[in-house]
Amino acid sequence: MPSGPRSAREIREEFLRFFESRGHRRVPSASLVPESDPTLLFTNAGMVPFKRLFLGEETRDYRRATSSQKSMRVSGKHNDLENVGRTPRHHTFFEMLGNFSFGDYFKQEAIAWAWELVTQVYGLPVGKLGVTVFREDDEAERIWREEIGVPADRVRRLDEADNFWAMGDTGPCGPCSEIYFDMGPQPGSAPGFDPTDESGRWLEIWNLVFMQFDRDAAGALTPLPKPCVDTGAGLERVASVVQGVASNYDTDLFRPLLKRGQELSGVQYGADPEKDVSLRVVADHARACTFLIGDGVLPANEGRGYVLRRILRRAARHGVLLGLDRPFLHGVADAVIDEMGAAYPELVERRAFVTDRIRREEERFLETLSKGLALLEGEIGEAKAKGQRVLPGAIVFKLYDTFGFPLDLTQDILQSHALTIDQSGFDAAMGEQRDRARAAWKGSGDAAVSEIYGRLATATPSSFHGYDSLTGDARIAALVKDGAPVETASEGDEIELVVTDTPFYAESGGQVGDRGEITTPGGRMRVTDTQKPSGSLIVHRGKVVAGEIAVGETAHLAVDAEARAATVRNHSGTHLLHAALRQVLGPQAMQKGSLVSPDRLRFDFTHDAPLSQDEIERIEDIVNDWIERNAPGRVREMSYPEAIEAGAIAIFEEKYGDVVRVISFGEFSTELCGGTHAHATGDIGLLKVVGETGIAAGVRRIEALTGQGALAHMRAQERALRQIAELVKAPMGEVPARVEKLLDEKRSAEREIEKLRAEKRGAASGDLVSQARDVGGTKLLAARVDGVDPKELRAMVDDLRGKLRSGIVLLLAGEGDKVSLALGVTQDLLGRFKAGDLVREIAAVVGGKGGGKADFAQAGGRDASKIDEAIAKLHALVGGA
Repeated sequence: MPSGPRSAREIREEFLRFFESRGHRRVPSASLVPESDPTLLFTNAGMVPFKRLFLGEETRDYRRATSSQKSMRVSGKHNDLENVGRTPRHHTFFEMLGNFSFGDYFKQEAIAWAWELVTQVYGLPVGKLGVTVFREDDEAERIWREEIGVPADRVRRLDEADNFWAMGDTGPCGPCSEIYFDMGPQPGSAPGFDPTDESGRWLEIWNLVFMQFDRDAAGALTPLPKPCVDTGAGLERVASVVQGVASNYDTDLFRPLLKRGQELSGVQYGADPEKDVSLRVVADHARACTFLIGDGVLPANEGRGYVLRRILRRAARHGVLLGLDRPFLHGVADAVIDEMGAAYPELVERRAFVTDRIRREEERFLETLSKGLALLEGEIGEAKAKGQRVLPGAIVFKLYDTFGFPLDLTQDILQSHALTIDQSGFDAAMGEQRDRARAAWKGSGDAAVSEIYGRLATATPSSFHGYDSLTGDARIAALVKDGAPVETASEGDEIELVVTDTPFYAESGGQVGDRGEITTPGGRMRVTDTQKPSGSLIVHRGKVVAGEIAVGETAHLAVDAEARAATVRNHSGTHLLHAALRQVLGPQAMQKGSLVSPDRLRFDFTHDAPLSQDEIERIEDIVNDWIERNAPGRVREMSYPEAIEAGAIAIFEEKYGDVVRVISFGEFSTELCGGTHAHATGDIGLLKVVGETGIAAGVRRIEALTGQGALAHMRAQERALRQIAELVKAPMGEVPARVEKLLDEKRSAEREIEKLRAEKRGAASGDLVSQARDVGGTKLLAARVDGVDPKELRAMVDDLRGKLRSGIVLLLAGEGDKVSLALGVTQDLLGRFKAGDLVREIAAVVGGKGGGKADFAQAGGRDASKIDEAIAKLHALVGGA
C-alpha cells in the first residue's frame, strides 16, 4: 500500500503547532462521554467540549483554542454503521482536528489560516482545491476570491442544507464554508468543480463554521455581539489526501491494524472483496472499542454500553467471516494502543484493562454465537423455501434477547441473503426493553443546565479558597429562589446563594458539597449543600433560618469544620484505598466512581469477582500501614501531560483542564484531584472496610469508614459480640467455639427429631396400609392424617407406596379451614394414572389447586370440611378409569 511523505502523527502535530503559533491554546481531547450534555450520547465533533463557551454559559482564560478531539458517530442521522468497511470514508471512531475562536477572530483569519495550512504546510496543490460558501454569505465569497485568490469557478454557493450550521432549532447558528479536494476523475464524474457530485471525486476536508447569529423561536436571526469560529477537519480524510491514497483505510492510521487483522486471521488483504470488508470493519471497530473502554464505557444492554456491545459484537461476527473461532479483537486493540498511545497516553496506562474487557466480551459473545447462527440459518432456509423476503420480528427479537445479537448484526447477515427484517414485529416483541433503550439513547442522562445558571456563570464566576481556610467574607452577588433571581430572601425561604469568593467546596469528583452557615448583618442562612451547576459558578443551597439577607450585602461564610474534617479523612482514605486495590488486584482495578461524604466513603472499581476476606484484609493492612507512616500530602499544579508523565492516575469519568491539581501521599499514591485532602496520612487515623458488593457486570463496590467513623463501627461490632457472649454464656474470645457447639447440638437434636418423626410415620403407615381398598382392580389408599406438615406428608406417601408396591396413595391433612394434599402413584400404574392430573381434580373439591409430576403431586385447599368429598372424588376417578 502506498504511503505519503507525512505520517498521521505528523499531520496531527503540524495542525496543532500551526494554530499554537497563532495564539491558540492547545487543549487535550475531551472524553468520548460528554460532560453535562443531555443531548448527546457521545462527543461527536470537536466543538462539543466548548459548547458552553459558544453559548456564553462558561468562561475560560483563553479565547482561541486548537485540539484533536476523539469523536464517535453511531446514532441519529449519522447512523452509518452498515457502511463502515464498505466505503472509503465511513467510520465509527474518528479524530476531528479543530481551531476555535470564542468572540476573538472571525472569517478573515479563519479562512486565511485554513488555506495557508492546507496549501503551504500540507502542500496540497491549489489546482486540486475548491471551496463552498452559504448562498447568502457575500463576505466569505469575497474573502475567498479577492483576498485568497481562489478562481471564481472554484467557489460555489450552496443552500442551507449544506452550508448553514445550527446548534438546535434556536440559539447560535451561522453559515459554513468548506474546502474540497479533487480525488481525480471517477466513474460518472464530470470535469470542473462540483461539490454536489456523488461520484466521490470531490472530497470535503475542512469545514469552517461562522457562528454569527442567534435564532429565536420564530426563526428570526439576530447578529451575535461576539461571533465565533468553529472549524473541523477529519484527520482520517486529511491523512488520505496528504498521503495520496484513495481510501482512509490505506493511510497509516489503519494499515497497522489491517496488518494485525491479517496476521490473526491468515487472510490476505486484497484477495477477496468481502473479506476485505471484514478486515476493514475489524480495524475500524477495534479503534472504537479501544477508545470507548479507555474512556470508561463498559458493555451493557442500554445506552453507551449497548453501542459498545453492538460494535464489538459486529466486529466479532466479521472475525467469524474471516475464519476466526476464538477471541481476537483484543489483539487488534493492542495494535490500536501501539499506534495511538503517543497521542493518547491514557490508552497505554489502561492497556491491560482495555484488552481484557474486549476479550471477555468476545468470549461471552462466542459462547452464544454458534447457537444463534444455527437458529438464524434455519430460519433463513425456511423463509427462502417459502419464498419469503422478510424474517419474522419474533425471530429477530429472540436472536437479540436470547443470543445477544445486535439488530444490525442480524441485518448484516440477512443482507447477504437478500432478506430484510420485520421491523414492526421486532418493535412489538421488544416492548418495554425497546422503550428503555430508546430513552437511554436520547441523551447522556446528565441533568440539563438551567438557563439561569448559564447567565450567572458568565456574569458572576466564583473562585474557591477553601483548601487552606474554612471561613471568609464576600459580597452576595446573587440569590435564586424557585429557579428565579431575587433581590432578598427572608426566614423560611429555600434559596441558592452566590458569592464571588467562597471557602465552601462544591460537589465534584465524588466529594459532596460543604455545609455550614452564611451570616449577614440582618440574617443567617444554613447551608446544606454546595454545587457547581455551570462552569466555575458555585451555588450555596440551603434555608434562611433568621432575619433577611439581600444581594449586595457583605456575608461571613463559615464551613462546618467537623463535617469538612471527616470528609477530608474519607477522601484521602479513598486515594489510599484505590492505590491498595491496584497493588492487591492489579492495575486493571480502575476507579469507576466514588462518593466521599463526612460519614462514609464509597469506591466503585473494575473487577470481575468478589473480593475474598483475605484480599480485603490485605487491602486494609496496606492502607493502615500507609496511614501509620504519616506520609505528608503533596499538592502540585502542572499540565495534564506532565501529570500523566509523573505517574498520576486520571479517572475515567472526570474532565480535566489544561492545568491539573496533583495530590500525592508518599510514593504510593498520586492522583489528579481537585478535592480537599489531609495534610498527612496520619490524619486519616484508621480505615476499615465495612462492605463489598457487585453493582454491575465487571464493577465492584467497596464501602469503608475512616477516623472516628471507623472507631464507632468497630465499637458497635464489639458491643454486638459482647451481647452474643452474654447470651451464649461464654467469654468473648470463646464465642466462636461456643456457637459452633450450640449449632452441633441443634443439628443433633434435629436429627433425633427427624428419627422420631420417621418412627411415628412408620407406625402410622403400618396402621394405614390395612385401610387400602381395591377399586376397579387398583389398590387405593386414601386417608385423613391431621397434624402432619406438607414435608411429612410426602415422606408418608413415599413410605406407603413402597409398602403397597402397586397402587395409589392420597393423604390429606387439615388445619383449621386449610387442607394439604399429597398423592403418589406407583411406577407400574403410570400408563393409566398421572398424579398431577388426579390431584388437580381432587384439589378443586376442597377449593384449591395444585399439580406435579406423573408419580407424585401436591396441592392445597381452603375448605377442610370437604375432605371426605375429596376422598370420594378419588374413588370415582380411579373406579371410572
